[in-house]
Amino acid sequence: MSQDSKDRISSAGMDRKIEKKFWTPKRIGMIIGGLLLIGLFLYSFIFMDVRSTLNVERDRLTISTVQEDSFQEFIQVTGTVQPIQTIYLDALEGGVVEQIFLESGTMVERGDTILTLSNSDLRLSVMQQTSSIYDQINQTRNSRLNIETNTLSLRERLANAENQLHITRSDYQRQQKLYEKELVSEQSYIEAKENYEYQRKRHNLIYESFKQDSIRAAQQLQQIDESLDRMWRSLEAVQEILDKLVVTAPIAGQLSTVELNPGQSISPGERIGQVDILESYKVRVGIDEFHLSRISPGLEGSFDFAGQTHQLFISKVYPVVENGQFEVDMEFSGESPSGLRRGQTLRIRLELGESANALLLSRGGFYQATGGNWVYKVSEDGEQAVRHDINLGRQNPEYFEVLSGLEPGDRVITSSYDTFGDNEVLNLQ
Repeated sequence: MSQDSKDRISSAGMDRKIEKKFWTPKRIGMIIGGLLLIGLFLYSFIFMDVRSTLNVERDRLTISTVQEDSFQEFIQVTGTVQPIQTIYLDALEGGVVEQIFLESGTMVERGDTILTLSNSDLRLSVMQQTSSIYDQINQTRNSRLNIETNTLSLRERLANAENQLHITRSDYQRQQKLYEKELVSEQSYIEAKENYEYQRKRHNLIYESFKQDSIRAAQQLQQIDESLDRMWRSLEAVQEILDKLVVTAPIAGQLSTVELNPGQSISPGERIGQVDILESYKVRVGIDEFHLSRISPGLEGSFDFAGQTHQLFISKVYPVVENGQFEVDMEFSGESPSGLRRGQTLRIRLELGESANALLLSRGGFYQATGGNWVYKVSEDGEQAVRHDINLGRQNPEYFEVLSGLEPGDRVITSSYDTFGDNEVLNLQ
């Protein structure tokens, strides 16, 4: 066999195609590894908790239990004890303190003299006004006297006219009878008749004048009497001005005055003190203007004093708002407790409505961070606290009313959330 034949045989043996297997161990291993990675990813996505967490110490938390109980909406307010009635003492007329009869703190009776003032200018003015009023009274009296004199004069003229009319009527009637019997002359009869007619007309004129004058006189006399009455009242009022220089107690009670000394000048209208009735007290309470629309007379409140709880009610509301607050007066439902003193401060629980059953959550620092929109609710095993949406309603200083999101028996972290950040889950350790 030639060399060429050997070479062809050798070449044909080396060019034979070798078939490779698809499912090699390496490929199978890579597919299995990929499937394992996909499975791990799906498991992590579906079953593992990817929420942000934070480890916190259980001892530093306040955990409250949601409960169903009677809910009473109320606010805590502060009031000041005041006398049930106070009468202020103002200087109606100015002057200089002349003498002080009663000191501040003294118990007084109605009409007791507290102090006297002196005012020489006022006294001179009163004397001048008094003299002027007396002059007016005298002039008015003279006017009345003139009217009455004129009326008497008219009455006298009317009486004289009536007398003359009576005489001439009798003479006329007599002359008429004699004339009819032709016992007197015609001239005598005519003179008697004319004289009678004159006296009749004269009487009628005087009577009409008297009647009109009487009407005017009656009106004038009524006006004069009214003027005299006003003048006498004015005179009394002027004379009473000097009485205002004497300051007396308007009611029985305890006197409180500013510091007064003899010779001290007091201006008209200046407040020099007050008299307080100490038989009972009221409480003046300042309330935030936020509650103005919900406050009305009759709302009740309570406070603890000397180991007992005492009830009050709002008797008066002052709607004027100053510095973000308005005031109300509260009176005791019964007798005021003994031992109270004017100016004493009381802490009062003021009820804003009637009590009703509700789901309650204790107040706490969480509200500042969440606004009452969500809380951290503790799991049943107590190992975690998870963020949970809720809805709160009314509130009082102790509880929030839960409208939705929680059930009775649920435990909630009610302390501050300031250190929890935005984490959704708290691991309690």
